[in-house]
Amino acid sequence: MDIFIIGYGVLNFMWLKFSLIWRYFRFWSLICGVEAPENMPRCINNCCNLESFWKNWHASYNKWLVRYMYIPLGGYQRKLLNIWVIFTFVAIWHDLEWKLLSWAWLTCLFFIPEMVVKSAASTLQVESAFGEFLLREISAAGGAITITCLMVANLVGYVIGPSGINWLFSQFLSRQGLPVMGGMFITFYVGTKLMFHIDEAMQRKH
Repeated sequence: MDIFIIGYGVLNFMWLKFSLIWRYFRFWSLICGVEAPENMPRCINNCCNLESFWKNWHASYNKWLVRYMYIPLGGYQRKLLNIWVIFTFVAIWHDLEWKLLSWAWLTCLFFIPEMVVKSAASTLQVESAFGEFLLREISAAGGAITITCLMVANLVGYVIGPSGINWLFSQFLSRQGLPVMGGMFITFYVGTKLMFHIDEAMQRKH
């Protein structure tokens, strides 16, 4: 149970820490007449996929990476290759450590199934109410998996390191870990569906 709390807590603590730091300096830049971008435009608990999460985490750095690395490397047409190059660069930019490289490569691995599912979903023509319901449920389950993947990547990158990966998965798959993991997944699933309702309500207002 502790490992799940630590994983989710680390993720939220990092978001809150950077959000406060960046908004403090953005406040002073705006006072001085400099229009600085909002680095954390969206709470991490309101991001139901990896792409959305990384677009809203250190957004100014994300824009720099897109402009000077992602697009020159081929953009969307070579997305699968580009994410490996970019996340490896980001890890080294933070510090040259195996923990951070493991974090980067785990994140890239977690991107692959999301890209496959998104590609398949884009080809589907949902016309019936049941089809829309099914797509929504799959999206909510995907959101729960995304949050779990982010927790795992951050635990490896910032807490236990690559040497602790086997231990981490043994905790997940233990007799005590499975019920907790199931409860955690249901919680994230419900939270993701709540995100959808909030987004729809905001869109209706606009």
